[in-house]
Amino acid sequence: MIQLTLTPLNLASFAIILLLAQTAIASILRKNERLMVPVCFALSSAASFAATAAGVWTVGLGSSSSAVMALGLPGLPFHLRLDPLSGYFLGLIGLLSFFVSIYSIGYVKGFIGHRPIARLCIFYGLFIAGMFMVVLADDALFFLISWETMAAASYFLVMFEDERVENRRAAFLYIVVAHVGAVAILLAFGVMAGLATGFDNFSGFTFDAMRQADFPPEWATVAFLLAFFGFGAKAGIVPMHVWLPEAHPVAPSNVSALMSGVMLKTAVYGILRVTFDLIKIIPWWWGALVLALGIISALMGILYAMMEKDLKRLLAYSSVENIGIIMIGVGMAMVFKSFGQGIFAALALIAALYHAVNHAMFKGLLFMGAGAVLHATHERNMEEMGGLIHKMPWTAALFLIGCVSISALPPFNGFVSEWLTFQAFLLSPALPSPLMKLLMPLGAALLALTAALAAACFVKAFGVTFLGNWRGRHRTQVQETCWPIRIAMGMAATSCLLLGILPTVFIDWMDVIAEQLTGGKLATSAGAVGWMWLTPIAPERASYSGLVVFSGILAVYAIVYIILHVNPGKIRRGHVWDCGFEKLTNRMQYNAISFSMPIRRIFGFLFNIKEEVRLVPQQAHSAFPQKLIYSLRIRDRFWNWIYKPVADASFWLSRRVGRLQQGRINTYLIYSFVTIILLLLFVR
Repeated sequence: MIQLTLTPLNLASFAIILLLAQTAIASILRKNERLMVPVCFALSSAASFAATAAGVWTVGLGSSSSAVMALGLPGLPFHLRLDPLSGYFLGLIGLLSFFVSIYSIGYVKGFIGHRPIARLCIFYGLFIAGMFMVVLADDALFFLISWETMAAASYFLVMFEDERVENRRAAFLYIVVAHVGAVAILLAFGVMAGLATGFDNFSGFTFDAMRQADFPPEWATVAFLLAFFGFGAKAGIVPMHVWLPEAHPVAPSNVSALMSGVMLKTAVYGILRVTFDLIKIIPWWWGALVLALGIISALMGILYAMMEKDLKRLLAYSSVENIGIIMIGVGMAMVFKSFGQGIFAALALIAALYHAVNHAMFKGLLFMGAGAVLHATHERNMEEMGGLIHKMPWTAALFLIGCVSISALPPFNGFVSEWLTFQAFLLSPALPSPLMKLLMPLGAALLALTAALAAACFVKAFGVTFLGNWRGRHRTQVQETCWPIRIAMGMAATSCLLLGILPTVFIDWMDVIAEQLTGGKLATSAGAVGWMWLTPIAPERASYSGLVVFSGILAVYAIVYIILHVNPGKIRRGHVWDCGFEKLTNRMQYNAISFSMPIRRIFGFLFNIKEEVRLVPQQAHSAFPQKLIYSLRIRDRFWNWIYKPVADASFWLSRRVGRLQQGRINTYLIYSFVTIILLLLFVR
């Protein structure tokens, strides 16, 4: 009799089996979609919860477990490993997948009767299973198979509404960038595997063999640059970000939440795994490169988001910003480790990991909120929204929590991770490198600018969408979303609050990762004066208590509420100030374009901007025979600088090669004859 012991690795494997079972059940139930939705997404919720438990359990134990599966190719079996680093990302992916799967029970029902949803359920399960397998893989073959499973499943999810040209274009762009990145990752693993045991066999394909190898500095640099490029393409680091604002908005909103919230984090996991675990030798300039690109991504990402009027594109661009903030922490950790400053490296790495989970929670919440708005209004353009707080109060309140969190305002989670990142920046005088002493303060200043722009951006997102009056040209019957959507968003919002007011508990749990990767521990100093106060390096240097801030906010709110409601007659409602106009219309409200105008005037040189004002005759009013039509087009300069020339060259070459296909048998016989002659001449 076989006895199975419950271990974190077995629990994670069970989660993957459940997801594969979901795909089979979705195929069976394709004729009964109303039953398919609750059954399939209940299974994915259970699988995600099991994976979360396995990840939390692994990090709490601080130990590793591994297994070998008799799958793969002859002599190349699949190796699995669950250690604190992979456990952390497994828990992160599982937690948001759990929330989004509950959300999907209500969200996907909106597609029933409009389009077949079996494909959505099938590839949804494969997508999550692929992400789980990526963080569990312990050899190059299984990692790349899992990576491609994740990429292929997400490609079909992006192209779910394939009748739209924009969906097909976005899916094509995404899969091209994903495969270019995958080739770079393959080459990086090839270099490391060959150097581990030689190029005459495949024994170096396991990560264990790579861990034990001593890489020459020049080849280690080649492997790092290839891996960083490959993973950076998936993460959306500038200038490899162009696919992200195309793919995320057109995908179903539950898929957008997962792609932005956790799929991007698999790339962060890959960078950490290769750099800190497999290569281990980290020159300081590697960290400087990651730090510099992180700073550029953070600033450019939020500027792109600030210019947007499409709500989901705005959220997609803000993911570029937040990946940049994570890369800032990773880069600083690499720099500090290269100079042997373990405790400082631990602080920077904890800040990056903390922001990874924070971004998963608040970005998942915001995409779920955007999906709820899209579900109710059938509109992504914020210029056609407004006043939704009256029709969708639950969605508005929960979306506001996401906006406050992503704006790094206390007491929510975004503040903690960005505050820790600033604390790491303030330790730059300890570095012996003059160049890094110059780069670090500049990075801190640009991060502060990014944080301010993020707050302005999400004031715009919330204000234009939910406040004021309806701006749309057509009146729609807007209703609040169903309870599964509200419950999922509520759980994500609660996570944002708990991560903001209990950071020392979370840091104490995850500190084992920093200790294993950097050699430094942060939990001892972080909780030096108790669990209520976060003191990253020393209590006398800096401290923060999210619980105290939260309690103070609640106290102020309670006092103000009591004062204003003791005598209800003191509260008077008046008309909105009309600036001297007698009648306000919806067209007089601030919209997304006008809100971003001052920022556009300052940073417009970074974009390809085309503004046009046209006078058009009209017969509607004799006093106003003409009306003004304003149009604005903002394009990404990186597309014109890098990607458009490559695309144009590819199409030009394809057209030239296409001329070889004449459709005539005589021409094809000539091709065959010439080929045979060449083979006879050059092959001996």
